[in-house]
Amino acid sequence: MSISRRSLLALSLASLSLAALAANAAEAPIVIGYQTGVDPSKVAQADGLYEKAIGRPLQWRKFESGAEVLAALASGDVHIADLGSSPLSAAATRQLPIQTFLIVAEIGNSEALVARKGSGIKTPQDLIGKKVAVPYVSTTHYSLLAALKHWKLDPAKLSIVNLRPSEISAAWQRGDIDAAYVWDPALSQTLKTGSVLVNSEQVGQWGAPTFEAWGARKDFAAAQPQALAAFAKVTLQAFADYRAKPAAWSVGSPQVAKIARLTGADPAQIPGLLAGSRFPLAQEQLSPRLLGGGTAKALRDTALFLKEQKKVETVLPDYQAYVEPRFVRLAQTR
Repeated sequence: MSISRRSLLALSLASLSLAALAANAAEAPIVIGYQTGVDPSKVAQADGLYEKAIGRPLQWRKFESGAEVLAALASGDVHIADLGSSPLSAAATRQLPIQTFLIVAEIGNSEALVARKGSGIKTPQDLIGKKVAVPYVSTTHYSLLAALKHWKLDPAKLSIVNLRPSEISAAWQRGDIDAAYVWDPALSQTLKTGSVLVNSEQVGQWGAPTFEAWGARKDFAAAQPQALAAFAKVTLQAFADYRAKPAAWSVGSPQVAKIARLTGADPAQIPGLLAGSRFPLAQEQLSPRLLGGGTAKALRDTALFLKEQKKVETVLPDYQAYVEPRFVRLAQTR
């Protein structure tokens, strides 16, 4: 069967159009959702090192809570996102197309439950009847519930309100809330006129550790493995820089200034917040404690707790399908 010149022309034009579309897709910005947690990679973000390593335009979008990030990832509005372990567990439990590919921080004192001066809260028992603010579906929400369980306090006996970090800061200044479990920059604001009742390092020691991680949509991860590997490499180098000389990240340092600019955190608080969390290097990331098995177990343990608290309906038998270590391995070869 012969093909006419018109058909050949149409096929050629179609091929050119597809090639143009592919080229445009390759140049389209990668959308990255980040939150305001304090960690060394914020310096790399401020310096544009991710753009240089990936070789693609990046669009950074700031989110206030894990719930917002989850919605953006699920809809495809972002390709890569910074998430806490509790929203990650909830997302995996709902079988959203997300993979955890890098642990940002094992959370310590960078998240805390702070009681406002004048609230009458001196001990955990004093929380009964008080208004406590927390962003729902967040690591601090999980930690708050875990702390209440440890203290044998019924959450129903507190007035727990769902507020974003910026809303917590405003409500705190107005005196509308008695306590808040939150991270920076809101944490720094609450500490000016409040005292820490418990932080996430202590809650972790009680059996409910939390972490922050980078996750990616599975379709993006499959199509752009080298972009994720480059992203992981830049992040891990930032962690290595901090861990090699943590004292250099002092209040007046350029590193702290860059973190403060991106997060809104109080520069005076940043060195302590950095020291209060652990930022795993490549071999630690790949170890059985983290991406090599421990992260999947932690996600399932979190889901079991969330089910007990009636925050999710089911728990999956295994969460390893939502954890992918190969991008850290690829980063080591770059």
